Amino acid sequence: MRFHIDTMTCGGCVKSVTKAIQAVDTDAMADIDLGTKLVCVTSRADEIAIATVLDDVGYPPRRAA
Repeated sequence: MRFHIDTMTCGGCVKSVTKAIQAVDTDAMADIDLGTKLVCVTSRADEIAIATVLDDVGYPPRRAA
């Protein structure tokens, strides 16, 4: 699954996003490009669960194509 997160601005944001994703699925992998604000997630959790936790921690995602 791929998301754009416009509110990511620094390495701390990347850590927070990764931590939130791994709170839903400890085995999840997140590939994050801060320059494009693109987050690619490999997880057994569903897209809604990942999007919800990201929104809950202040990083509202938009679905990326």
